[in-house]
Amino acid sequence: MSQSGGVDVPAKGGFSFDLCKRNNMLIEKGLKAPSFLKTGTTIVGLIFKDGVILGADTRATEGPIVADKNCEKIHYMAPNIYCCGAGTAADTEAVTDMVSSQLRLHRYQTGRDSRVITALTLLKKHLFSYQGHVSAALVLGGVDITGPHLHTIYPHGSTDTLPFATMGSGSLAAMSVFEAKYKEGLTRDEGIKLVAEAICSGIFNDLGSGSNVDICVITKGNKEYLRNYMEPNPRTYVSSNGYSFTKKTEVLRTKITPLMERVEITEVGEAMEE
Repeated sequence: MSQSGGVDVPAKGGFSFDLCKRNNMLIEKGLKAPSFLKTGTTIVGLIFKDGVILGADTRATEGPIVADKNCEKIHYMAPNIYCCGAGTAADTEAVTDMVSSQLRLHRYQTGRDSRVITALTLLKKHLFSYQGHVSAALVLGGVDITGPHLHTIYPHGSTDTLPFATMGSGSLAAMSVFEAKYKEGLTRDEGIKLVAEAICSGIFNDLGSGSNVDICVITKGNKEYLRNYMEPNPRTYVSSNGYSFTKKTEVLRTKITPLMERVEITEVGEAMEE
C-alpha cells in the first residue's frame, strides 16, 4: 500500500480489473452490454502459380440498409501488397491506411520493397493491442522477394497462413467453392475464374454481401486491379417514361418576421466647428 495525500492507495501493477468490476456493476443495474456486429462481406484470396489473387464483393451495409452498392474493399498497402477488409468500414480503412504509410516510410529508409511479413506483423500487433475492439478482419496478399504470400488476420490479432482463404459473413459459401475446386498450380485465368465464382457464391447466399465482384491480381513486379470485373446483379428494368411523383405540398401561408426592428437615426444639434 502506498500513501497519496494521506490516503492509502493500492499499488498499481500487472493487469487492472477496475473496468471489469464497473461493467459487472452496470450489468447488475440493468444495463445491456453492446452486442457484437456481424461482418457483412465476402472477401477471398488464393495463391496461383505466378502470384496471388484477391477478391471482394462491393456491398456496404448499415444494419438492414444497403449504404453503398459499389464500395472498394481491396485496399492498397504497397505496390506489391494489397489487403481485403471485412468488418466496420472505418476500421478497415483506418488500419490499412496507417500500416500503408508505415510501409512507405520503411521503404524510404531502407530503399527496398516491402515484405508481406512486415505488413502482417504491423497489422496483427495493432489489432492485438485493442483486443478485438477494432473491427477489422483482413485477407492480406502480396508477392515479395521470397515469393507469393497469403495471410488472414482476425480482429483479435490472430493470423493464419494458407494457400486459399475466405473471411466475412459470406465466407462459408465461398469456402465451399474453394474446397471443391482449388488445386495447386492454377493459371491466372483459372484463378480469376475461381475467385469470381467464390465471391458470387457469397453474393447469392449471404444477405450481407452483394452487388459486384472486384479482383486484384498480384505477380512479381506487377499488379492488376480489375474493378467491377463481374456484375452479377445488374439493374434489369428502368422505366422508359421516367418517374413521376405526386405534387408537392402547397404553401398555404407565408409570414416574414424580421429578426430585429429597423431603427432610423436622426442627427440632432449643430455640427461641430473645426
